[in-house]
Amino acid sequence: MTKVSADWLSSDSAIRICSAFESRGYQTYFVGGCVRNQLLGRDVTDLDLATDAEPQDMLELAAEEGLKAVPTGIEHGTITFVSHGKPYEITTFRNDVETDGRWAKVSFSKELIEDAKRRDFTMNALYVSSDGTLLDPVDGLRDLEAGLVRFIGDPDARIREDFLRILRFFRFFAWYADATKGIDADGLAACANNVDQLPSLSKERLTAELLRILGAPDPSMSVASMDAIGALSHILPGSTASALPVLVHLENRIGLEVDPVARLAALGGEPQSFLRLSKAQEKRLAAYGAHYDTAYETGYRLKDLGLHNLAVMASRAGIEIESKKAEMARIGSSATFPIAASDLMPKLSGKALGDHLKQLEQQWIESGFKLTKDQLLD
Repeated sequence: MTKVSADWLSSDSAIRICSAFESRGYQTYFVGGCVRNQLLGRDVTDLDLATDAEPQDMLELAAEEGLKAVPTGIEHGTITFVSHGKPYEITTFRNDVETDGRWAKVSFSKELIEDAKRRDFTMNALYVSSDGTLLDPVDGLRDLEAGLVRFIGDPDARIREDFLRILRFFRFFAWYADATKGIDADGLAACANNVDQLPSLSKERLTAELLRILGAPDPSMSVASMDAIGALSHILPGSTASALPVLVHLENRIGLEVDPVARLAALGGEPQSFLRLSKAQEKRLAAYGAHYDTAYETGYRLKDLGLHNLAVMASRAGIEIESKKAEMARIGSSATFPIAASDLMPKLSGKALGDHLKQLEQQWIESGFKLTKDQLLD
């Protein structure tokens, strides 16, 4: 019998919540990402639990125990408990009664195995009781340890329940799979069979999943697989996965942090037209498509985005970045123009003032930022 030890499992708030349920005869199990990541030694952020208590039972329990409970998804059996400032999302065991690939009608269950069978991947159907005992109803631990992302039961049926699982399959492959073993053939075939349903999903959901995929340390194989079955073109017409492995290589070589938006820029297409990006993301995307005459100017104009811009441009061309150019961009990103408008006044004003400032700034950039304030004014 496998036992799991974790700070979040033995915390006062977790003990209080689990005790409140179990003292009334209800089952409670931590499930999903918190269990998966704990077993892999990764950070645990969200704490989800499954229970045989129904939503109204949970609300009554919370009132009796003086616990804060928020009905965040009560129609699907989810109540969020808050203890010591920490949220715990607790959901009743359930079955999917009716699905259309986007929405599901559920019925509540008293059986953990029924709850497990309706989940997406075997590694997400690992449960841990309040005493740390691991329950593995669909052989998820073996797949987790092997780095295998595998659908529970019939992959095609799981995908038809929620077409977003196509992208989740590629996201989990990017983050949790052992890429040397390749992608699960049955899962990939099921994704290919249903790929034409992706446009039926909202742009918000598609965008969020794509950016999560691109945020993995190296999503190259995952995105290449998406490209091969047509998933990428259904989400982002005109895009291609070919530049992504080059960009990942360049990021590693020059020490760049992962930026999903930079990787999105490398894919090409027109993300602003087909995805739902925030204003900040659109601004970054535009910066990664900007062209300047020198690496000095790229770094100066784009600041901390300059090196990423060079990497995106190089990846599209399939070339390396010269170390000298990378250093030029770094220098430019920290350079500060030494001339202010007041230095040219009152001799110049209006348009003449603005034009002369731009002229001096360009001369300063072309000098590699070596011209001093006095030299520029002279």
